[in-house]
Amino acid sequence: MAVAEVSIVPIGTKTTSVSKYVVAALKALRKEKKVVYELTSMGTILEGELDDVLRAAKKMHEGVLAGGVRRVVTTIKIDDRRDKPLTMSGKVESVVRKLQQ
Repeated sequence: MAVAEVSIVPIGTKTTSVSKYVVAALKALRKEKKVVYELTSMGTILEGELDDVLRAAKKMHEGVLAGGVRRVVTTIKIDDRRDKPLTMSGKVESVVRKLQQ
């Protein structure tokens, strides 16, 4: 199981607002049934098998391009742990537990 953070930045738009491009990326992502996701203020966190996560990130990237942008920069950070199960919530819970010690 992999957890990845995806951030897609459209380049050369007529406005500083990017919310409509975030919507385009999320519409593409919502079609991916094998990937769990969480929208954050600075990107989107994806959870699933690595191949599914990478496929979803590509569809998000393409979704923004399909919205009329001619250039985007997509950054992907991947946490792919193989020694035990990895989830978005498990990563947060681990930190919260340690904070309470």
